[in-house]
Amino acid sequence: MADDYYDTLGVKKGASEEEIKKAYRKLARKYHPDANPDDASAEERFKQIQEAYSVLSDEDKRKQYDAGGMFGGGGFRFDPSAFRTNVGSFGDILSDLFGGGAGAGQPGMGQRGRDLETEVHLSFAQAIGGTEISVNVPVDASCPTCGGSGAKPGTSPKTCPSCGGRGIETQGQGMFSLSQPCSQCGGSGKIIEDPCPTCHGSGHTHQVKRYRVKIPAGVREGSRIRLSGKGEPGLGGGPAGDLYVVTRVSPSPIFKRKGDHVEVEVPISITEAISGGTVEVPTLDGTKRIRIPSGTKDGSVQRLRGEGPPKLSGKGRGDIHYRFRIDVPKSLTEEQKQAVEELSKVMNGDPRADLLARASKEA
Repeated sequence: MADDYYDTLGVKKGASEEEIKKAYRKLARKYHPDANPDDASAEERFKQIQEAYSVLSDEDKRKQYDAGGMFGGGGFRFDPSAFRTNVGSFGDILSDLFGGGAGAGQPGMGQRGRDLETEVHLSFAQAIGGTEISVNVPVDASCPTCGGSGAKPGTSPKTCPSCGGRGIETQGQGMFSLSQPCSQCGGSGKIIEDPCPTCHGSGHTHQVKRYRVKIPAGVREGSRIRLSGKGEPGLGGGPAGDLYVVTRVSPSPIFKRKGDHVEVEVPISITEAISGGTVEVPTLDGTKRIRIPSGTKDGSVQRLRGEGPPKLSGKGRGDIHYRFRIDVPKSLTEEQKQAVEELSKVMNGDPRADLLARASKEA
């Protein structure tokens, strides 16, 4: 037996239930006797792993074990009869590891259908304001001839004689048992003796389904919208998968998305940058006038709170960031040249004087 159950599973004493289960799955896969038929030590290690998990996965046993410390100390003793009460949960986990797996469904309940994904292309305005759009999705839908049963009209599927309709086969492994989908019916629990001529027993046909999708306000490039149960239908009566609609948003020539916010570059003149002023700027709903402070530098940002895109969380809106860009003309008229020269005469000093002074001290 192992000296410490936490060491056996390779987890810390404060590990969560999910961490313990994850560690157990990994070790059970590695040391299971079926994976190591010629290694006696692996079988012993597997028993130690099972014993450790039987205690640490049970809240009451774990509390008792933690109170007593390591196995063999503090009064804690392992009770084999209590260990056997967890055999069912071990079977579930081992079934997942060695043949069941996600999507296998419950016995006789069939298999969940595949999730599907499609894309929709939106304008920037549609993404900001929300819209409703149609999508065409190719799916394997329920056969119209047999209604999805897979059997020829007038006949019905029969209960699988191998698994008795449970959909699983169980093989003994000492005190444990391994479960996997029935090899005769594939896990459906049913046998089709006279297949439907349209779907040939599958219960599905290839169809194109059309859905109206509500696009919430504020979606971005790559947002995923889930339509529950609109994916491919399940097998053997299993639940349908989901449909995921991925948004592709055309860029705006004015607004750039920055997370929950948008940014706009606003050109301003040299005189506006120097003396300030009021300018009209675009918003998502129209225009507004904002004040430019005197002495504004190129690249300065002014924020308009709560005027940006709606947040997908439904809690308010983002902001609009206005980034000022000083518009420097490439050529001047004679009148403009004269005005610049006059301005230069009255401006205070040389803006590079301090730079040159500091450079001379370093030389």
